[in-house]
Amino acid sequence: MSHLFFLVGPPGSGKRTVGLHLARLTGAALLDNHLINDPVFAAFGADGVKPLPPEVWSYTRRIREVVLEAVEAAPATQSHIFTAYLADLPEEAGWLDTFAGVAARRGASFVPVWLDCDREVLLDRMGHPERRERLKLRDPAALSAFLDRKGTLPAPAGALQVDTARLSPADAALLIAAHAGALF
Repeated sequence: MSHLFFLVGPPGSGKRTVGLHLARLTGAALLDNHLINDPVFAAFGADGVKPLPPEVWSYTRRIREVVLEAVEAAPATQSHIFTAYLADLPEEAGWLDTFAGVAARRGASFVPVWLDCDREVLLDRMGHPERRERLKLRDPAALSAFLDRKGTLPAPAGALQVDTARLSPADAALLIAAHAGALF
């Protein structure tokens, strides 16, 4: 059976890094949020520091829709890993249903995973060099204000919660794969 892993966490929680390890363990294709967002971010001159204009999200939403269509058309044996930050806002909760619906239409097992991480660790991770390369948020003050304003959507019932401040990315991926019964 194929799996659709949905790794959710705030910026800096290690979604992509854990996703890379999980892809190696399971053979799943990693479709992280920056794969979807970066073409639009680059077009708008994103640097990870200056705020993005609100209209970028209408463009990234369209790209995400096309990627989800492709996933639905992919071979039934192919597993996928998506990553996302979901704010604690009513309109964000719908994304969980969107990804669960894609999994159901593919006959894949839906595996929602919430990556938790202490705020101090998140703020410290903003300075990591790979964040600049990937057009990711790099300003600790902006992240702190962002999380104060929007929070993170609480994990739904049944979601696996993983503390990425206390587990290495490789161990977190192993825990997720074991939880899903998805190890090679």
